[in-house]
Amino acid sequence: MCVGMGLAYLGAFHAPHPHDLRVDVVGSGPTTQVLAQTLHDKGAGALDVRTVPDRETAVAALREQHSFGAYIPGTHPELLVATASSDTSAMAVEKVFTKVAAGQDAPLKVTDVAPVSDGDPTGQGVFFLLVALSIGSYASVAVIGGAGAVLPLRVRALLAAGMSLVVSLVGTVFAGPMFHLVDHGLGGVWAMSWLYSAGILLIGVGLHTFLRRWTTLGVMVLFVMLNFTSSGGIYRPELQPGLFGALHAFWNGAGFVEGVRSHVYFDGHALGRHLLVLALWFLAGTAVMVCASLAEARRHPTAAVPAEPTASKPEAEAAAEQELEQETEEAVGV
Repeated sequence: MCVGMGLAYLGAFHAPHPHDLRVDVVGSGPTTQVLAQTLHDKGAGALDVRTVPDRETAVAALREQHSFGAYIPGTHPELLVATASSDTSAMAVEKVFTKVAAGQDAPLKVTDVAPVSDGDPTGQGVFFLLVALSIGSYASVAVIGGAGAVLPLRVRALLAAGMSLVVSLVGTVFAGPMFHLVDHGLGGVWAMSWLYSAGILLIGVGLHTFLRRWTTLGVMVLFVMLNFTSSGGIYRPELQPGLFGALHAFWNGAGFVEGVRSHVYFDGHALGRHLLVLALWFLAGTAVMVCASLAEARRHPTAAVPAEPTASKPEAEAAAEQELEQETEEAVGV
């Protein structure tokens, strides 16, 4: 776990550097084209610089998360950003264009067209909400899979569903009345929290049938090491190595973080795609549970076996108790 966490977190976060970070230069004519091409060439792959004809087009691109900054040149240059999309990306863009404006001996005005809520000034509160939901979910997996392993799988599935509801309600209280991470759309945040948590619990409880004592490591790899680092909650894929950018496209943590951002700050733009990601992980959890049910049915046939006439009642009871103890020890990983 130590090696895995170190590789994942340091690999994802230790040296953020932009690559193909989309920014726009507003205007038309040779001067605008030359500025955009110069920035693109100097960036050496860090920036993807394009030109847009007017301010309205630039704002639309920011609010649809197609770009992360728009520079309006002139005697009073202005930079448009959307911190709700990613505060760290906005900071990276501002650093670039502050130097551009300084080269023109003009102060840079920064306008935020999609600000975050007052309760989440850094824009990273959604990421830490993701952390809380994830820990509550995979900790529940450990308890249900270990102590509850002697229960029928259908009972464990009901426990998983119940715990996903509890975890999602706790997360909703954190996001709303307690810390005010969001100032509207709390019902949608709860729904995504439940779908996210239920997916983790179903996958984890189902995997316990196959992994047993290695389940904790398995869910940590899936839902911590690869999940937190690819979620985009701290750095978006444009500031990370390629592996995490690729995972961001379909991992469940990214679906939750981007889904909440879309729902709360961007009028639901692309929300359907993020909900689809969460739904597919939930369906994957359902499929794992079905596989676990089939595997357990093969291990423990339900056909009744006639009792041997020579075995006395105390001997039969002792044998049953010994078998139950052995199954319990295997379930909890002793």
